Amino acid sequence: MTRTPTTADGATTDMPSLDAIVEAASWTAKLGPLADADVARMRESGATVDTYLAEGKPVYGLTQGFGPLVTYSSTSEMEQGSSLISHLGTAQGQPLGPEASRLVFWLRLNSMRKGFSAVSPSFWQRLADLWNAGFTPVIPRDGTVSASGDLQPLAHVALACAGYGEAWVRDAQGTWSPRPASQALAELGTEPLEWPVREALAFVNGTGVSLAVAILNQRSAVRLTRAVATLTARLTVLLGGNAEHYDEGVGQARNQAGQLLVARWIRQDVPEDHRRDERRPLQEPYSLRCAPQVLGAVLDQLTMAGEILLREANGVTDNPLTHEGRVLHAGNFHAMPVGFASEQTGLALHMAAYLAERQLGLVVNPTTNGDLPIMLTPRAGRGCGLAGVQISATSFISRIRQLVTPASLTTLPTNGWNQDHVPMALNGANGVGEALDLGWLAVGSLALGAAQLAVMTEDAPEPAGVWAELAGVSPALEADRPMAVEVRAAAELFRSHAHALLADVG
Repeated sequence: MTRTPTTADGATTDMPSLDAIVEAASWTAKLGPLADADVARMRESGATVDTYLAEGKPVYGLTQGFGPLVTYSSTSEMEQGSSLISHLGTAQGQPLGPEASRLVFWLRLNSMRKGFSAVSPSFWQRLADLWNAGFTPVIPRDGTVSASGDLQPLAHVALACAGYGEAWVRDAQGTWSPRPASQALAELGTEPLEWPVREALAFVNGTGVSLAVAILNQRSAVRLTRAVATLTARLTVLLGGNAEHYDEGVGQARNQAGQLLVARWIRQDVPEDHRRDERRPLQEPYSLRCAPQVLGAVLDQLTMAGEILLREANGVTDNPLTHEGRVLHAGNFHAMPVGFASEQTGLALHMAAYLAERQLGLVVNPTTNGDLPIMLTPRAGRGCGLAGVQISATSFISRIRQLVTPASLTTLPTNGWNQDHVPMALNGANGVGEALDLGWLAVGSLALGAAQLAVMTEDAPEPAGVWAELAGVSPALEADRPMAVEVRAAAELFRSHAHALLADVG
């Protein structure tokens, strides 16, 4: 979730939202041709570099080597381009998913067309044609420090375009599988690219990989927050809890935007005629009573992170740059803005997932669930109900805490004397992505608690809608059964439900 996009000085802009960016990078989307204004900016940028070269002025990567080799001269653009993407082909580990990979490629293309990077319009169009044809490189996710951009994973994108490594191929059923990049290019009827150094530098010296993962994480975390708000309302209804906790007046008194919005979400799912069961306490435990305060704070942090990521997605993050007839050597590729946004997303999503786990703890405990059987089992003593579900949810939260520990706290210098301060942004974003997978399992675990609580309170859901679907996913526990599949199915149900709810409000 992001507010109306603004520039750094607070002026509104026409930047697309993060949702619009992700949609623009989807499998079915196409990149249109460069506009005349794009071509003019790109040619002006290239001419600026040509002027510097003609005057014998040093230009990083063109007349000089890379990184700590900047003190050495170089003269061949094609040799330098090949050297750049080759020596950086050292990423390892699990690949990013195809959705993230397509977004990575799209983000770099979006940056290169802005006229700061001395990229040839004809070369840009060749890359865009590949992307439009569905060419989606396999990107190993480990091995970059995100300081001179996400060098290694972006180099693997460039290498795939040159026929090395692997690419994702999508079959008629929509299933993705990796295939040699040379084979994927041949099937598209295109020759492997050769990378001139200007384009190679513009492509790999950027934050596109950590940024793409961080964008997808932020969107998922907003949906998770929405899902927990929905489940909070359901528990309040089933328990007969005090809906006064979510009154508009409470939020008006505090004046926090996230709290007001989350309380509104909860109220939408609580019937107008709902009344507190007099057996319930006037003030529910904090996991219910303070849900707007907790989830609202989460939402505010995610919104701020989203604004930073949106600005990054619409900016230029390579080096060197051209600006008003000058070649500028600087450090826009340092991914600290993305790193901090990722870390804030991780800390926020942990709190939403932890709230879900605490609400599950509330509904399986007779002290707080209205003297219903412990673990919501109808066969107490013979059956264990949701005991295993709760134990696993506790483990998920513990692991989330390990994964969202800020990666910037683990920074190490590298690259000789050159990269002596690095952000580790992709390491952090990868950890947050794993944490989100577990966070959704915590949501699925809570959803099973809501399903069994509905059984215990004999609350029959409407014949259609999310609660009826949940009852189908997790029917009454007449006897203990393995519930791992149900947790995953419930997580997917609420992921989809939250996505639909957020889409409805634009």
